[in-house]
Amino acid sequence: MQELLEKIEKRRTFAIISHPDAGKTTLTEKLLLYGGAIHLAGTVKARKSNRHAVSDWMEIEKQRGISVTSSVLQFDYDGYRVNILDTPGHQDFSEDTYRTLMAADSAVMLIDCAKGVEPQTKKLFWVCHRRQLPVFTFVNKLDRYGRDPFDLMDEIEQVLGIRAYPINWPIGIDGNYIGVYDRVKKQIELFENDSSHGSKILKSTTGSLDDPEIINAIGEDLYHKLCDDIELLDMAGDEFDMAKVNSGELTPMFFGSAMTNFGVRSFLEKFLELSPMPQPRILQNGDLLSPDNELFSAFVFKIQANMNPAHRDRIAFMRICSGVFKKGMTVYHMQGGKPVKLAQPQQFLAQERTIVEEAYPGDIIGIFDPGIFGIGDSLSDEKLKIQFEDFPVFPPEIFARVQPKDSLKRKQFEKGIVQLAQEGAIQVFRQKDLGIESFIVGVVGSLQLEVLEYRLLNEYSAQLLMNQLGYSVARWVYAENEKDIENLKGLDNGMLVYDKKDRPVILVNNEWALNWILDRNPNLQFLTVPSDVAKI
Repeated sequence: MQELLEKIEKRRTFAIISHPDAGKTTLTEKLLLYGGAIHLAGTVKARKSNRHAVSDWMEIEKQRGISVTSSVLQFDYDGYRVNILDTPGHQDFSEDTYRTLMAADSAVMLIDCAKGVEPQTKKLFWVCHRRQLPVFTFVNKLDRYGRDPFDLMDEIEQVLGIRAYPINWPIGIDGNYIGVYDRVKKQIELFENDSSHGSKILKSTTGSLDDPEIINAIGEDLYHKLCDDIELLDMAGDEFDMAKVNSGELTPMFFGSAMTNFGVRSFLEKFLELSPMPQPRILQNGDLLSPDNELFSAFVFKIQANMNPAHRDRIAFMRICSGVFKKGMTVYHMQGGKPVKLAQPQQFLAQERTIVEEAYPGDIIGIFDPGIFGIGDSLSDEKLKIQFEDFPVFPPEIFARVQPKDSLKRKQFEKGIVQLAQEGAIQVFRQKDLGIESFIVGVVGSLQLEVLEYRLLNEYSAQLLMNQLGYSVARWVYAENEKDIENLKGLDNGMLVYDKKDRPVILVNNEWALNWILDRNPNLQFLTVPSDVAKI
């Protein structure tokens, strides 16, 4: 028990959230660089370098310099075991991001110092806020021209409704920053310029605020500006309160540049000290399960097929919530209703895998999936047999009819569609009277359709014929008598389809068309999410 508690206390599991292009994948890389997991960081916008980011493993991600899947990365730093959940920044993949946040204990919110709080950041912040996740803010791109730090603080407070407490403060003016002042240690850290473009650990010099050498290096004007800023923060700013951080009312704020490694190490060290260890998890019945419960439990939050194109495998990523995972153990699969042996447990640095002998609460492991797991599934010791709270389900907003270009490739096409649906990348619907020649797929964003086409071709050798449909609203239909659904009135400009669990769904052009149908079918219920939301 004592050993389990010690392991839990040293675990940190967090997700990085931001608007596209705020530098999320770059920050992930630099944390790995400081953690010793990689020795040379590849830049996403590869400048003077043809290396790609370690966490972007899919070919399409490397080509475009964007993340479209969530990566799970792990490293050790200063006695801590760190699990980073790198999420897709692109808004078309927000569903994957929401699910990933279910597996995190805290979040790092990345903000571009020139652009401030952007729409996607706002959306993701509210998900963290609803889940009462502590949020730590990293203001990025300090190597470029940016807005005044006081303006950014004010914007976070006005737009997101959360108070900000700067842990450090940038020294410099308008994108020409030479260091940071640590308000907790009351010391200055000055960074040396180097020519490695951030691929190596940045050297720095530290000293106190009244150190003559430091004052000389900063220059008189910047020194006086820094002293004025610190005085203003101390007098007018919030007090630091850990209880408010943990309840999501106060965000510790850090300044730096992931691209040049400016302020990254001091952020990592302070974040590991302040962020929460693995937290209790909510069960379906509303009870809490503590991580120090000695019986094993975990839930699946992501399924990824074909991470290794040579082996065409499927990996179910699970977050361990309590007890100790041991390689080869048999656990009870709640949704399958039977015991399963967890085979080939792995931990990841993108495509680099290591076999896991043991893992503890907060750790993320990948398990070989023979096709039995779904997103949100609960696994536990047979003595526990528990089910964790449901994952959020998102009604798709873009629909397309897809079929194989070559009918000889029908088998590969079907296999690909089924596997991508199990991953949660798409939702699949069919029409009752059309056999199985074509499927209707629903997605939240249009880029997901491009990824679907790309992956079917590259991973399953199946070329697609895709015809985008004009529908943008989906509602699951429920009736006491099934015949009432077949006699549904007013669906002239819509479509009745069935999801993978054979539940009826209507697709219509817009909210007006939906209201027209609601008025004509008072005996039916139209639901935004399916009534038995067990899986996505």
